[in-house]
Amino acid sequence: MTLPPLIVFTDLDGTLLDHETYSHSAALPALERLKSLRIPVVLASSKTAAEIAPIRQQMGFADAPAIVENGAGLLNPGQNSLGDSTDYAQIRAALDSLPENLRAPFRGFGDLGIGGVAQATGLSPENASLACLRQFSEPGLWSGRPKDRTAFINALAKQGISAREGGRFLTFSLGSTKADRMAEIADSFGAPPSVALGDAPNDVEMLQAATYGVIIANPHRQPLPNLRGEETGQIRRTNLPGPEGWNAAINEILNELGL
Repeated sequence: MTLPPLIVFTDLDGTLLDHETYSHSAALPALERLKSLRIPVVLASSKTAAEIAPIRQQMGFADAPAIVENGAGLLNPGQNSLGDSTDYAQIRAALDSLPENLRAPFRGFGDLGIGGVAQATGLSPENASLACLRQFSEPGLWSGRPKDRTAFINALAKQGISAREGGRFLTFSLGSTKADRMAEIADSFGAPPSVALGDAPNDVEMLQAATYGVIIANPHRQPLPNLRGEETGQIRRTNLPGPEGWNAAINEILNELGL
């Protein structure tokens, strides 16, 4: 296999996909440039395999692996689905084992159902149904007090379940991260230089592990705090949001590298 000059890892919602419309059209020029250079684009999201497979196909990167459910699953090139997993049932059982005062303020996708997920995300009912096909993680909304939220997260941590803060939801899994899968995938391509792009706390490890990390502006959420690597230029921030910022950042890096 020819070593690519670069490999790109990217979050979706609020990063490559517009926060409100879920469109990636503003990033098409950079995506086409990456294709012409045969640079793999690895989608890395909290989305399910059922959601990511058609997005990957539509973008023209079905020959690259994808990181699903925040790193808990890996969708290999050409795969449209993953095998059965007991992780989701384990997470739901742990949630339901909690005292009512901790459990009640959290509404996971399993509680919201397709209609509730569509309302919370702005997805169509069809796409919301794909988001509900969870295998490895449970996103949801917290409506309780901050101190109870901390107790809630700590109670699940005692059962081996980790919390991750994303662009919209608080998500629970058995602990794998996007950065874990990133290292595995990069090695499979011969460990070329890497670019990682994201906008939320669940992207931080991935941004810091990349050769070039890019924090995409998202006016719909609090900006990420200053990260290790920003002072050296390893991590940069965009002024433009979502796919507009994504497009500008990728073209900037490719120009810097003479690609």
